[in-house]
Amino acid sequence: MCSFHQPKLFDADDNEHDEVIPSNRMNFGTFKDSLRAPIHSWFTYPAGFSYKAVEEAFRLNGIVEGNLVYDPFAGTGTTNVVATQYGIDSIGVEAHPFVHFVAKTKLNWQFEIPSLLNEIDHLISRITYLVQTNDSNHLNLDEIFPELVLKCYSTEKLEHLYLCRLAIQEITSEPMRNFAKLALTHLLRSIADVATGWPYIAPQKAKKPSKTGQVDVCRSLKTQLLKMVHDLQTVRLSVDQLGHPHLIEGDARVEQPFPSACVDHAFTSPPYLNNYDYADRTRLEMYFWGEAQSWSDITSRVRTRLIMSATTQINRQNYAVQKLISNDLNTVAPLIAQELDDKVLQLSQIRLQKGGKKSYDILVAGYFNDMLCVLRETYRLLKPGASFMLILGDSAPYGVYVPTHTYLGEIGKGLGFSNYSVEVLRERGGKWKDNPQRHNVPLQECILTLKKA
Repeated sequence: MCSFHQPKLFDADDNEHDEVIPSNRMNFGTFKDSLRAPIHSWFTYPAGFSYKAVEEAFRLNGIVEGNLVYDPFAGTGTTNVVATQYGIDSIGVEAHPFVHFVAKTKLNWQFEIPSLLNEIDHLISRITYLVQTNDSNHLNLDEIFPELVLKCYSTEKLEHLYLCRLAIQEITSEPMRNFAKLALTHLLRSIADVATGWPYIAPQKAKKPSKTGQVDVCRSLKTQLLKMVHDLQTVRLSVDQLGHPHLIEGDARVEQPFPSACVDHAFTSPPYLNNYDYADRTRLEMYFWGEAQSWSDITSRVRTRLIMSATTQINRQNYAVQKLISNDLNTVAPLIAQELDDKVLQLSQIRLQKGGKKSYDILVAGYFNDMLCVLRETYRLLKPGASFMLILGDSAPYGVYVPTHTYLGEIGKGLGFSNYSVEVLRERGGKWKDNPQRHNVPLQECILTLKKA
């Protein structure tokens, strides 16, 4: 068996670089830069990445107005928003329906500002009326919301949130309805009375009173709506020519409705192989809007659509354990497939000694089977000479190290990419070092760049 090691590290100019990581690049794989940026901040999505990483990729690859870029994991639209701002056309594919809604709303900049402000005034007036005439005795929140939502807010606050929801759902214009829906969605976690941060909601853990206080939901919604209007004005004033985004709610593993060799550059950050349940990330939001009522709803409406990245997606009875690595992967990258086979076998044995018996063996195999399909379709869409850049994290389930960036780079070469390079952005996983359940394998976040010949 050939063991693949991490290749030499390169900066974007393909020059070997030293071990000092520029501080402005360390956050490329995080959402920190986007938390206060116009448009990007409309929905806090810690699974996202920095808009500055996209800007840097465009600069380094000479992507300019009139070019076409592609993001197979569009998420909340970071790549597409940046492209639109720079007059660059873009394609984004996102399988998560609620996250797709967020991206779609962030990419609709066609409002007439005076009309938008007028619509906001009407909405706030309607909500004020509903609040003033509300008879809480006739409002049974227990029948409207799942238990998780009930635990996150005081009764009065949830009543007001629900009345905001009703008023927004009455809006006949879909763009305005989505705009207002996203504004209220933005507030759901920040005004909750319990811990609702990343990665998990903790209904049993109340926020400190100084952080919650008395919240006027209607006023907070108006403030957020006006902030979003200001963002639109700010961005549009700074742009001469908007790019045209094409956002698809779909599956990046299958062929997209675009011709081969039409894309000038691809940039994405796929789900990490870290067993994080991306479907669960929006459970509070989907529960609040009535788009799901239970874990099984989230599974059928979201988890089944996503590429393999969490053990919660796995029903072990559905898998023939002896054939986890696909024949396709064996054909494209036989050495990688063999190494993965060995690690999958190792994981299948280790899991039996663990209390949770998590199906990391199936997870690892499924992840690379799925990513092979994504890489193949991206290769098809790219023009000769174009690059595909991916922000990635490596992994060590049950302490078994999986160099995701190297494996995907080698799989890419098997598909026809001429070469690849890896740049380390930051070390990761240190905040869990005191957890006795966690491995002690050092992990990194990297940019993998694949080049099409």
